[in-house]
Amino acid sequence: MVEPRPAAAEHVPALPVPAPVPAPVPPEASGPAGAIPGFEMLPDVPPQGLVRRFITTQRHLIALAFGALVAHAREGQAFGSGRRFRLLFWLERLLAALVRPFLDKQIAGRPFPVQLRRRLEILGPTYIKLGQVLALRQDILPASITDELKNLLDRLPVVPFERYLRMIEADVGRPVGDMYSWVDPIPTGSASIAQIHRATTHEGDSVIIKVVKPGIRETLTRDAVLLRLLGAMLQLFLPRYRPSQLIREFVEYTRREVDLRREADNAESFAANFHDLPGVVFPKIYRQYSSRGVLCMEFLAGYKPGAPETQTLSDEDRDRLVDLGAASIIRMLFKDGFFHADLHPGNLLILPGPRLGFIDLGMVGRFESDLRRTFLYYYYTLVMGDAEGAARYLAAIAIPGPGADVNGFRREVTEILLRFNRAGSFRDFSLAQLIMRSVNLGAQHRLYFPVEMVLMVKALVTFEGVGQILKPGLDVAAVSRAHANTIFRNQFSPQNLIQQVMRAGPDLLEAVAKAPSLITEGLRLLEQATRRPENPLAGLRGTLFGGFCMVAGAILAGAHGPWPVWAVLFAVGIGAALHRSRS
Repeated sequence: MVEPRPAAAEHVPALPVPAPVPAPVPPEASGPAGAIPGFEMLPDVPPQGLVRRFITTQRHLIALAFGALVAHAREGQAFGSGRRFRLLFWLERLLAALVRPFLDKQIAGRPFPVQLRRRLEILGPTYIKLGQVLALRQDILPASITDELKNLLDRLPVVPFERYLRMIEADVGRPVGDMYSWVDPIPTGSASIAQIHRATTHEGDSVIIKVVKPGIRETLTRDAVLLRLLGAMLQLFLPRYRPSQLIREFVEYTRREVDLRREADNAESFAANFHDLPGVVFPKIYRQYSSRGVLCMEFLAGYKPGAPETQTLSDEDRDRLVDLGAASIIRMLFKDGFFHADLHPGNLLILPGPRLGFIDLGMVGRFESDLRRTFLYYYYTLVMGDAEGAARYLAAIAIPGPGADVNGFRREVTEILLRFNRAGSFRDFSLAQLIMRSVNLGAQHRLYFPVEMVLMVKALVTFEGVGQILKPGLDVAAVSRAHANTIFRNQFSPQNLIQQVMRAGPDLLEAVAKAPSLITEGLRLLEQATRRPENPLAGLRGTLFGGFCMVAGAILAGAHGPWPVWAVLFAVGIGAALHRSRS
């Protein structure tokens, strides 16, 4: 996102910004009517109201549904054999012929995945962003759809430069000329939410300015309401694909991205987490020039992994970059539980040193401590070749749906991993794709995974891809093993165990304080129950109660629950058993 502007734009003169009011864009820089070479202009119109937006959205949704019908009829896919299915097939073809004249021929004449992509592009930035998120859900959606959604536009219309400067002043509350000595009139990039330009501060620092486009917040708020309604409706017809959950996840992640203060917080959190690894760099944030809708951050002067400059790197530099990449990804995922959730080669930079730079930090993923540990155990057993252990931990991550077949899922995953282990090396296949293949089996067994799992796989895919560019034939598992071993050992270091005990201190003290009264009360209830010999089930009830307590304690212990709780349950169960034996 902060790479130098394209070579095609190098001939465009830069625009100095005098204080206090920026000068207008020179005609040679902006072209006629303020146009910017290589970009369409964003129309200066207010966003649609909720009712009008609803009508527009429903029109495209209905057109997409009929377009899918036309595509299915055109491809000649029968519903099955038999007279009844042949009748349904001919009814479908008749209905498709009736609705075809009312559809856009350029869209309806394409396969359904292409129709879906084009409709999302027409509906605008919110739906383009939705499509980009859906492209990651290879664990739920068919590959034909996710592959097509990866082609969504990423070079979207821009606002005119003068308006861009006015937006900065309105949001930050300061004249642009008081902050910057120069702002490039040619955007570095324009995505669905923000527009980016290069600039230089009065202190002489090279920075980029990221500004949320006008109307995005209002459009997103209205679209969120409509999307939730759409998700609830689709959930009735397509429960297998969990549309309601997908849309809920998208709305939450996009809402965070629109507030650029969150991206500033993310960048500073990453920098703090990696303070002891100087080879990994995150852009510095200029808080004095930033606000909710404007983010000013350091320009990292580097190049993408696939750039021609990569060919000039020595083998030693390549090894260092691959090691830094492995250390970064594994630390984010399994140590910090705070990771870059929109990682792709365009968001990685190779800096002098060599060092590795991460940019575009608006979308992050977070793992809770228990989930992070389970992810770590899964990844550790995977790279260590323990197929059964990896299948067990992967099943523990999944969320069972109605009719879930956990045992069947574990058997299939184990077989896949054993088959790859017998190959003797991870060198000949993608570790990330192996994980995704295992995750894809979940939908077949009615098991679903949190979105963080898919984002984790995306980070691993990016690391693998960049690693193969730097070191063709790279054994990703071998590189990952050493870093995973280090983090795994640190999980059980005395210092880490002490910290976990200290964090659980209040709960521990409360449980210890209440344990005597709980045990006494439990024994008193048991004693009262056993004083009724006229009831032949009294002894059985006491025995069952004690057995239940011990089983519940064992379950909590196996699930890594708070040890004071399961310890008390064990004590009550044992006390009940002893009481019965004495009587």
